[in-house]
Amino acid sequence: MDLHPDNRDKSACGVTKNGTMARHSLSELEAVLAIVRCGSFRAAALELGMSTTSISNAVGKLERELDVRLFNRTTRSVSLTYAGRIFVAQIKPALDGIQKAMNTARSQQETPSGTLRINAFATAAREIMAPLILTYLRRYPQVHVDIVTEGRLVDVVAAGFDLGVRSADLVPSDAIAIPLGQMRRMAIAASPAFFENRPIPQWPQDLLSYPCVRVRLPDGALFRWRFEKGGKEVQLDVEGPITLDEASLARIAVTNGVGIGYFMEADVRDDITAGRLVRILEDWTPPLAPLCLYYYNRRNSSAAFQVFIALARDVAAGRLAQL
Repeated sequence: MDLHPDNRDKSACGVTKNGTMARHSLSELEAVLAIVRCGSFRAAALELGMSTTSISNAVGKLERELDVRLFNRTTRSVSLTYAGRIFVAQIKPALDGIQKAMNTARSQQETPSGTLRINAFATAAREIMAPLILTYLRRYPQVHVDIVTEGRLVDVVAAGFDLGVRSADLVPSDAIAIPLGQMRRMAIAASPAFFENRPIPQWPQDLLSYPCVRVRLPDGALFRWRFEKGGKEVQLDVEGPITLDEASLARIAVTNGVGIGYFMEADVRDDITAGRLVRILEDWTPPLAPLCLYYYNRRNSSAAFQVFIALARDVAAGRLAQL
């Protein structure tokens, strides 16, 4: 007898008399264990919802393919043979593990649990954190949310993510998208102290004579500041004393008077409201495409995934606090 434990896709296989491999169904193995538990073929058949003839035929087929007798049968009793005891000792832990895995998978269809992986731009993750992610975690504490932020576009399916968050114009055309919140804007701002001895710029080109906080893109290129008004577009390659690739660092530099910064409005809205930053050239920053949560059509998706999508749709419909 050779159960080939190292062959994953044939873990329930045995060797027949002629040396060919025979694949056994889980039902046949479960029948053997049920007979051991119940002490008789009849009781085991009742437990499994089978007829006595069916369970007897299943065990007989297994014995013939393994070329070994698993049970000693009399009209009054059933007992395992020596080979049967060894066989049961080997298959029981494996079947218990399979049953546990199946129960775990089934429970994730019924109760939101497990891990939900999301890929997003850092600015997008910050925007959805409070109204969507934190609300979701409070409602479904058995779910773990794993968020990966990066500037480059990735294939969320190939990279092992459940969902992605990007601006609507960057969502793949074959994905299902849920717009989140209202239109977004950029904000150009500096500290009040920065403008104490300087005039406030009135045109985007004025920025070329001011120190600015430069931004590096994920591919290493320097970001050109973009403006638009009345159908006229302007892109500037600004200069300044520091180059950064993270918005939170740029905010620290700008609030401390290093120069003028170019931000997502959501990242500095509170600073502008509180007077820590002064916004300029606001009429040159038109609305941007909204953020979208996107995913690909999935069959038999987990409960965690389904309720996250439902919550996102509530946010999009305004039934929860807007982004």
